[in-house]
Amino acid sequence: MSSLQAVFPIYGAGARALLAAGVLAAFVVANAILQAILGRTLRGRQVHAGLRVLARQGLRVTLWLAGLASALGTLGINISALIAGLGLGGFALGFALRDILANLVAGVLILVYRPFQEGDAIAVAGQSGTVSAIDLRYTELAADGKRVLVPNQTIFTSAVVVDSPTAAAAASPAPPS
Repeated sequence: MSSLQAVFPIYGAGARALLAAGVLAAFVVANAILQAILGRTLRGRQVHAGLRVLARQGLRVTLWLAGLASALGTLGINISALIAGLGLGGFALGFALRDILANLVAGVLILVYRPFQEGDAIAVAGQSGTVSAIDLRYTELAADGKRVLVPNQTIFTSAVVVDSPTAAAAASPAPPS
């Protein structure tokens, strides 16, 4: 006999379903509150739009999975095998998508550390041009009227030559006064 059955003798399948729905509803409310807090926090900082979307979606998926696992546990379903299966499936999926995930992580790091900005001229891995967009998967260069898409993993693991007005100003000594 579970502790809930000892406290609530009428704790049957209907009551468990109602309680599971309440647990899931609590996670939905928590998601809404945390999304608002995260949105307000990120809006006040200079965070790239792609990072904002990634953070919000990551939070949403995490809370939904936690809420679903809690609700299934409340229904009396043993979720340990499901969690283990998800872990093994996640490992296999991560291995299959390692290049995409490497580009995603490199894109996040490029957006966080900002080694160059849109409008800077860069040369990397035999490609050169002016940065026209930085995305989570690739960086877009404009060169000779063409669009060149360089994967972020390549940029993150290669030497990058940055030619920008801000970098030149920071590198040159101040004129004597």
